[in-house]
Amino acid sequence: MARSLKQNTNKSNQPPQENPWIEAIKTIATAAILAFGIRTFVAEARYIPSSSMEPTLQINDRLIIEKISYHFQEPKRGDVVVFNPTKALQEKDFHDAFIKRVIGLPGETIEVKMGKVYVNGQVIKEKYIAEDPNYDYGPVTVPEGEYLVLGDNRNNSYDSHYWGYVPKDKIIGKAFVRFWPFNRLGALDESPIYPSTQP
Repeated sequence: MARSLKQNTNKSNQPPQENPWIEAIKTIATAAILAFGIRTFVAEARYIPSSSMEPTLQINDRLIIEKISYHFQEPKRGDVVVFNPTKALQEKDFHDAFIKRVIGLPGETIEVKMGKVYVNGQVIKEKYIAEDPNYDYGPVTVPEGEYLVLGDNRNNSYDSHYWGYVPKDKIIGKAFVRFWPFNRLGALDESPIYPSTQP
């Protein structure tokens, strides 16, 4: 005759319940690890501390910086990028990340004159700047693997026309969404106007 299986009700054989404090610590640790992984490899929040990107970005705007796309494609002209200080900036005792707009791509010749920016001799039409630049710069040729970046507030921006180029390995990611303040929530300038020079 087959034996019937009986449920064991002996509490001594059940797995011991874990201390609630230990469970809470494990949950917090797991969340912290996930948050660190997302911040390190996927995306992170940043705020704007200066006026160098006005009118596109205002002081204290909050942005999401995505870090994935530049592993699969090169930065494009018009991208707003966050980058760690270059060697030239570190020598001037800058340690915090910068945010600027990519203007010159590797191998291109850039010149600023008569209030306009020229790429390979052709003027680019920019709809996002605070005012036309009141300085002359170049012509210069952007080295391979590096980028020339300018602030949208051209006459109040400490950018490439002062200190040089940004190597790709210094770029943290691309700014693509503003999440604060709520009345200006949304994507940043996805289609700047470059009619004659956009590759």
